[in-house]
Amino acid sequence: MPVSIKESPLYRIANPRSIAFFGASNNMTAMGTSQLLSLLDLGFEGPVYPVHPTEKRVQGLRAYPAVSALPESPDLAVIVLPTRIVPEILDACGKKGIRRAIVVSGGFKEVGGRGVTLEAEVVRIARKHGIRFLGPNCIGVANPHHRLNTTFFRHEGTPGFIGMASQSGSFVTQIFNHLSRMGMGFSSAFSVGNEADIDIVDCLEYLGACPRTRVIALYIEGIKRGRKFMETARAIVPDKPIVAVYVGGTEAGRRAGFSHTGAMAGPAELYEGAFRQCGILPARSIIEMFDFCRVLGLLPPAKGRGVVIQTHSGGPGAAAADSCSRAGLELPGLSEATLRRLAPFVPHTGSLHNPVDLTFTKNPADYYEAVPDAILSGENVHVLLMYLFLPLSTVRRAIEQMGLPEDRVEKETDRFIRDQADAVARVAERHGKPVVGYTLRDLREPLFRRLMELGVPVFSGPERAARAIGALAAYSLRRRGT
Repeated sequence: MPVSIKESPLYRIANPRSIAFFGASNNMTAMGTSQLLSLLDLGFEGPVYPVHPTEKRVQGLRAYPAVSALPESPDLAVIVLPTRIVPEILDACGKKGIRRAIVVSGGFKEVGGRGVTLEAEVVRIARKHGIRFLGPNCIGVANPHHRLNTTFFRHEGTPGFIGMASQSGSFVTQIFNHLSRMGMGFSSAFSVGNEADIDIVDCLEYLGACPRTRVIALYIEGIKRGRKFMETARAIVPDKPIVAVYVGGTEAGRRAGFSHTGAMAGPAELYEGAFRQCGILPARSIIEMFDFCRVLGLLPPAKGRGVVIQTHSGGPGAAAADSCSRAGLELPGLSEATLRRLAPFVPHTGSLHNPVDLTFTKNPADYYEAVPDAILSGENVHVLLMYLFLPLSTVRRAIEQMGLPEDRVEKETDRFIRDQADAVARVAERHGKPVVGYTLRDLREPLFRRLMELGVPVFSGPERAARAIGALAAYSLRRRGT
């Protein structure tokens, strides 16, 4: 691994001071144009030099007829050009002194035949000039902390803590919206494409050294440097978690992966076994991978597998208990001290077992502060899983009955919901234990949005919540050596 992040071949790809852009034009339907507009939209702060043989200006920027005409040697070249001319352009970049590149163009090894020969030529030219590059057949990098986005979709959301390396470019760019809705974002995300030069191991090394990355996500279709991959992962896992989804384990997945990036896949059991040996947490899907990243990047470690479920409805509590059991978690009983603290808040129709089922509370605010505070005080409680159900219409109706003017009703409704979310976050911080929410309602509702803003993850359904808690517990216990 590099001694410092600046020694990584990816450093100036993810943090360029200036960029030469090949393949953008004033044709709004061109892929290169879309990628240049994504870069400009995020507000990249360094010089951007479009290179175009005939246009004088490209998307409002001064254009240059050839790379040799540029006023400097930029840190990075982004190449979105017909496959046949990529070797020639890369050679010109090398002569200009450019030492980092993203080759977006496809039609290389992944299509076979002439494409294999062209990819070998690109590698030969890059080595001749000392160029390190991502691709070909990739979309490059998103580093929102550096206002860098070379993908073809606009960046959504804010800079975050998830570092990603993907053998599919689309999962870098198409996941922007999902992460934004969950209150998360990328620290840096790399699309590696055919990995003709820089590969997923290089990305792991960079993200392992990246101070803005709290958790690493990997989308894998096949690994070329297996031994080095495992060595690198083992070195990183004690300091930050790695989550991976592998899609080459079926015949359909192997065929799709090979036609996609030319990746050679193996049995799922082989990859999952290798992941577990080096401490990588395997996920079953893209969505689950980011579910795991949420809890691993947001929450404190879990000291064990003991989960207490808090609910005010029996069905959701029972479903959560079943989900926790399936995820390898434990549902401990409550201590006598905890039971005494809870007794004033649980009516005779409720239950003081685990799940703790209140059924009803005279003071709704107790559900969000006094009750979780009492539960989390138990020594054998490692994680609190809360069922959340607070419809905006219900709160508004209760406040309307107080006889307040309409403008006050809206204000007091918003305040009440924010107060409940803030109370949950305060309790979680006070005890230093993970608190996770689940609901069957729309995650865009105010309570859930506020909780996610405060770093309390909320999941759609108990199954996703339980599996994410299972990943958190597994990583926490591995770090402790238990």
